[in-house]
Amino acid sequence: MATASVDTAGRDESVVAAIEKLPEFQPDAVPPGRSSLIGLTREQLKERLAAIGVSEREQRMRSGQLWHWLNARGATDFDQMTNVGKGLKAELARAYTLERPEVVTEQISRDGTRKWLLRMAPTGKHDHNRGAEIECVYIPGRGRGTLCVSSQVGCTLTCSFCHTGTQRLVRNLTAAEITAQVVVARDRLNDWVGQNPVAAGEDETRRAVTNIVFMGMGEPLYNIDNVIDSVGVMSDQEGLGLSRRRITVSTSGVVPQMQRLGVEAHAMLAISLHAVRDDLRDTLVPLNRKYPLAELLAACRHYPGLNNARRITFEYVMLKGVNDSDADARELVRLLKGIPAKINLIPFNPWPGSIYECSDWERIEQFSEIVYEAGYASPVRTPRGRDILAACGQLKSETEKLRARARMMLEDGIGAEGVYAGADDDEG
Repeated sequence: MATASVDTAGRDESVVAAIEKLPEFQPDAVPPGRSSLIGLTREQLKERLAAIGVSEREQRMRSGQLWHWLNARGATDFDQMTNVGKGLKAELARAYTLERPEVVTEQISRDGTRKWLLRMAPTGKHDHNRGAEIECVYIPGRGRGTLCVSSQVGCTLTCSFCHTGTQRLVRNLTAAEITAQVVVARDRLNDWVGQNPVAAGEDETRRAVTNIVFMGMGEPLYNIDNVIDSVGVMSDQEGLGLSRRRITVSTSGVVPQMQRLGVEAHAMLAISLHAVRDDLRDTLVPLNRKYPLAELLAACRHYPGLNNARRITFEYVMLKGVNDSDADARELVRLLKGIPAKINLIPFNPWPGSIYECSDWERIEQFSEIVYEAGYASPVRTPRGRDILAACGQLKSETEKLRARARMMLEDGIGAEGVYAGADDDEG
């Protein structure tokens, strides 16, 4: 009689497969051809300079110059770098580019939300000479602009209510590819030093992109190294200049990496919770079978830097007749007791093939009232960008339609799902 194979941790491999997917490949360490300098860390810039013969003594100064032009000024051509010598500019142009990901499509909603389908540069033979495609969404608000970025092409996880969970996991995005999404947004919004942002809010800095949420495609903590590096580039005050308190990383509950995220990235934390009982969360978020609620909430209580000014955001998608009862609301309050937290209630956006429906509006309001009365901020997320299919859970289907029309003979498209934490509520 055949027996199920068991992995090194003693778990049935069929069970593991139902929780996590493995990437189809990893990008080559050195991409083919002339690689772009966009999105690199300071150390990586120094390495690129060393590769074209810049002495170790000069690397710090020259990398600082490049850093300013790339991440503060948004340079698109080496000739724009007025304080860099002609000889070095010629060497840089020979070896590297300043290319951004290609904007395949841009859609702008009636409410100002913008959705970009981005194609990354090929990372090696596994990309079949064309780069991976992801989607990135910008949501303007009063005094803020939130950019939802992706961290993987596809997703490691298999959450049953999430459209991205139905996709294969192609690969992790590099730190440069994650950061490049911010660069593209700033390009499209005229959001560089000396420019006037297209969607300037009431914020006195007049920056169009003020907040970053890692809530697009992928599970960020299964790409922890690249996520930490990209947060470092985004928050460097001599470059992109975003506050770490305005960068939120969302996880479905990869408990072993949460401590490291807090210590090394100092980012705000969001938890995709969605259920208050292990049996239900095992279905909605199968990762719960690996890291159940008690373990997840214990890790939340010990998240580095946690206090009332740095609250954890708990995301809770409202599913009709599944997780939206008064009893669920009261249990949610009980579970989170003692954790500085805010709770974002997210109306579910159905997608083709989904078995779930959105809770009725009256039910959402009643749920919110119970949470609010217990002392927790519990904003109901206003769906944004529905007319361009940019709301939570809608992005993948539109990408596939675009690809079906234009590139029917190529592989299936990749889309991104996002929950846009902080897009509508006040800064915590």
